[in-house]
Amino acid sequence: MTTGLIPGAQPPDHGPRDGLPHQRREPSGPAAQHVDNRSRSSVITARAAASFEPVGRSVATARSFVRDTLQGWGFSDIVDDAVVLTSELVTNAVVHAGTAADVLCLRSDDGVRIEVSDHYPEREIPLQGSPATMGSPDREGGRGLQLCAALAGRWGVDYTPTHKQVWFQLHLPERAVGTRAAGPSLPADLLPLADGRVRVAVVQIDRTGALTAWNEDAEELFGYPAEQVIGKPLTDLAAWPHTPGTSTGIVEALQLSRWEGSYGIRGADGRVTPVYASHLRVRDTGGEPSTVCLLVRNHERAVLQTPTRISSSDGSGGSESQSTDPFEVFIGSPAPDDLDGLLQRTVERARDMLDGDSAFLLLATDDETELEVRASTGLPSARQRFARVPVEAGPGRYGSARMPAVHDDLTAVPGAVPLLNGTGMRSVVTVPLKVEGRLTGSLGVAAEGPGRYSNEEALRLQFAADRIALAVESARLGELERLRRGSLSFLVEASDLLAGTLDRDQTLALMAQMAQMTVPTLATWCAVYTIADQASEPYLSYVLHEDEELIDGIKSLLSKIAPPDPVPTPGARVWAAPGEVAHQAALRSSMRSLGLSGGPTHQVASSIGPTLATASAVGGETVVLPLVARNRVIGMLTLGKPTDEHFRQEILELAEDLSRRAALALDNARLYSERTAISQSLQRSLLPPELPVIDGVEVEVIYRAAGEGNEVGGDFYDLFPISDGTYGFAIGDVCGTGPNAAAVTGLARHALRLLAREGLTGPAVLERLNSAILDEGARSRFLTLLYGELRPQEDGSAELKVVCAGHPLPLRLRQDGTVEPAAEPQPLLGVMEDLELYEQRVTLDPGDVLLCVTDGVTERREGTRMLGDDGLTDVLTTCTGLTAGAVAARVMRAVERFASDAPSDDMAILAMRVPGLQKD
Repeated sequence: MTTGLIPGAQPPDHGPRDGLPHQRREPSGPAAQHVDNRSRSSVITARAAASFEPVGRSVATARSFVRDTLQGWGFSDIVDDAVVLTSELVTNAVVHAGTAADVLCLRSDDGVRIEVSDHYPEREIPLQGSPATMGSPDREGGRGLQLCAALAGRWGVDYTPTHKQVWFQLHLPERAVGTRAAGPSLPADLLPLADGRVRVAVVQIDRTGALTAWNEDAEELFGYPAEQVIGKPLTDLAAWPHTPGTSTGIVEALQLSRWEGSYGIRGADGRVTPVYASHLRVRDTGGEPSTVCLLVRNHERAVLQTPTRISSSDGSGGSESQSTDPFEVFIGSPAPDDLDGLLQRTVERARDMLDGDSAFLLLATDDETELEVRASTGLPSARQRFARVPVEAGPGRYGSARMPAVHDDLTAVPGAVPLLNGTGMRSVVTVPLKVEGRLTGSLGVAAEGPGRYSNEEALRLQFAADRIALAVESARLGELERLRRGSLSFLVEASDLLAGTLDRDQTLALMAQMAQMTVPTLATWCAVYTIADQASEPYLSYVLHEDEELIDGIKSLLSKIAPPDPVPTPGARVWAAPGEVAHQAALRSSMRSLGLSGGPTHQVASSIGPTLATASAVGGETVVLPLVARNRVIGMLTLGKPTDEHFRQEILELAEDLSRRAALALDNARLYSERTAISQSLQRSLLPPELPVIDGVEVEVIYRAAGEGNEVGGDFYDLFPISDGTYGFAIGDVCGTGPNAAAVTGLARHALRLLAREGLTGPAVLERLNSAILDEGARSRFLTLLYGELRPQEDGSAELKVVCAGHPLPLRLRQDGTVEPAAEPQPLLGVMEDLELYEQRVTLDPGDVLLCVTDGVTERREGTRMLGDDGLTDVLTTCTGLTAGAVAARVMRAVERFASDAPSDDMAILAMRVPGLQKD
C-alpha cells in the first residue's frame, strides 16, 4: 500500500485524459436524489490517498486507512458508515475485479468525499434505468452501490478508458455552534481533578515548524518567555516520544489537519513536562497554512481530549471501552491467536509509521542462534519467508541484532543486512524485540533511498517494538504450543497406523503420505530410500508429490543420481544434489527448446530429460533424515520443496520423530516379511506339489491355512501312487504350529510315502510312523491321521482300505443321498508306544463320494454353536449327484458362512468320487 497525505490540496482534475473525455453514468429513479450531478465546488481542506494491492488483506488495510484518516480529521461520527462503504467498494476492486484499488479521502467544509477506483474497465456496471441489476443484498458481491444509495448523502460512478471510480459523500451531522461532543451529567465528585487554575498553552507554528505565537500560560507552564522561543522549531522543545502508545511523531502531527495526543515539552529548568495536545491545521487570510496547538498538563487532558466514540456493536461498559492498550493503537487489535496476521500487520504499520518502502520481522529460533523471517512487506515474500540469518551478522555495533542499528547506505557496506541483498533497498533501521532481556526477534524498516533514517527513527521504532514484543512472543508461544500438541496427536495417530500393518509396501506408502501430510505447506514432495542389508546400496522405494502428475518425473530424476549417503547421525541434513541436477536439467531443456547447444552437461546424463515442471518441483531445498532401527540404517526419508525457503526447525524436529517411529515400523515389517516368506516356503514344502490323475476316480482338495502369514505346521494332506493301480491317500492334523509341528508334519508325509511303497499294510505304516514320532522326544507332537489305500475296479467301483487314527471320521455319500461314516475311530499317533491298529475295507459304488476333512471344518464356531459332525453330514446330504470339485466347494462355502469371523484353524478337505449316472 502506498499512501500520501496532503493537507489543503485541491481536488484532482477530472477532465479529459489523453484527449479522451471521461464517461459518467448515474442511476435514475428513486436513487437519483442521492447522485451528485454537479461538479465539486466545495473547498478541499485535506486530502489523503492510498493504493492497495489486489490481495485479500488489502480490504482490512483499507478500512484501517479510512478509519485512521477520518478520526484524525475529527469526523468520528461518520467513521462507521465510511468504513462500511469503503470495505464494500475495495472488496469489489481487489477481490471480485482482481485489480489494485486507489482510495482517495477528501475533506471539505460540508463533509467528506471518498473515491474508490479500480483498473478493470470491462467490469459490468448497473445501467441507467435498471437499478435491479445491482443484485440481491444476500449476495457476497454487488452490494456496494446499494449501500451507497442507502448510507451516502451523494454518490456516483465515473468512467475512463482505464479506471472505474465509485465515489460517495457523507455529510457531517448538524451541531449547535461550539458543540463538538457531549457527555453525561456527572456528580461533582466524579469530575476530573485540576489545579486551582487550568492553564492552556496556546502556541502557533508556521509551515516550516517554527513558533510564531506563545501565550502567557505557555510561559507559566514551561518557563520560557515568548521572545526566547519565537522563531525556534517546536521540535527543539519537544522530548519525543514520552507517553506510550503514540505512533505519530511531532513533525507528522503538525502536518495533519487535526491531531490529539501526548508528548513531552522540556522546560527552561531542563525537566520534561508531560502534556496533552490538540493540534488544528488552519490557513490565514493570505492562504498560508499554520498549526494552532492547545496544550495542557497531561493529568488535565480531560480539558482537551475528545471522548472516544463507542461502536454501536460494542456492548461493553463505557469505562472499560475507554481503556485501550497502546499496543492495540499501533497494531490495530488483530486476533490474539493469529500469529501470521499479527506479524503482517506489525510490519505494515512499522513501514507506514516510518514512511518506508519495505519492512520485515524476524523471530528467534528456540536456541536463539538464528533469526527466521516470518513476515515482510515490500520484499519478495516467496524468497524471504522463513529465510534464516545468524543473530550475530557482521562486525561492530551495527552487525548485531541485539541492538538498534541504522544504515544510511547499504551500498557502502555490502552484506551488512543479508536479507536485503538484491532488493534495491539502501537505507534501513532495525531494532530488537526483547522480552525480559531475552532476544525474541528483530523488526526492520527499509527504504530505496539513502540517508532516510536517523537515531530518532530508530528510537521511535524501538518504542513500537517494545510495545509489541510481549504480544508477539505470547502469540509465538501459543502457536508453538498448538503445533506441539498437534504434532503429538499426529505422532500418536501415525504410530497407530504404522503399528496396524506389517506389510512392507504399505508401511512405505504410509511413511511417505504421513511425511507429506506433516508439512503440506513446505514439503511438496518426499521420497523413501531403503537398504536391504549392510552391503546393499540405498534403493529408491517410494516417491510422493502433492501433484500426482509429477511423481513419475521426480522418480526418474532421482533414479539417475546417486542416492544420499546412509549416515547414521540423527537429525536432518541438506542434500544439494537434487536441486543442482534439477537446475542443470532445466537449463538444458530451455536451451534445447531455443535451438541452442552447450550448457552444464557434465553432471547430467542426456537420458534424464526431465520436464521443466519436474525440475521446478525438485529445484528447492531438500533434506534427508536417516531411518535407523536396531542400530542400523535401513533407509532414508527425503523431504523437498520447489523454493529456496529453509525448513523450519520445529517441522524438522517433527519429521525426525516421525522418521524414528517409521524406521522401527519399517524394520518390523521387514522382519515379518522375511518370517512370512520362510513360513510360506516351508508350508509349501510340506504339501504335495501336485495330485496324480486316477482313472475312474475324481479327486478334489481344498486347503486353507488360517492366520496372517500362514503359520507353518497344522494340517496336511497327500495323494500318491504306491504301485500299479494302487494309490495312497492321507489327511492329518499335527498338534500346534511352528517349527516343532512342522517337523512332525514333514516327517509324517514323507514317512507315509516311503513306508507305503515298501509294501507294508496300512496299520504297519502307521505303527512305524508312531514310533518315529515318539523318537523325536521333546519335539514330538501327537498326530491325528486318516490313511488309506485306493484301487479302482474294472466294474467302475473303487475299493478302499482305511485306518482312522484319532482323526474325524470319513463320510460316505451314497447315490441315494444317505450319509454314513466310512471307518471306525482308533487311537491317535504320538502318544502311546504300542498301538494295535487295524484297517477297514470300503467299496465306493458308482456315484458314491468319500469326504475327508480336518477338525478345522467340524469345529467351525459361531459363539457357542459349532458345525460338528452332524452339521457336516447335513451339508453333504445336499451334494448328491455333484462332482468331487462341486462337493468340496459346497462344503467350504457352508463352513465359511457358518460364522462371520475369519477361521482360526487350518482347514483341509479331500473329496473322492467314483463317477456314475448324473441326476437330471
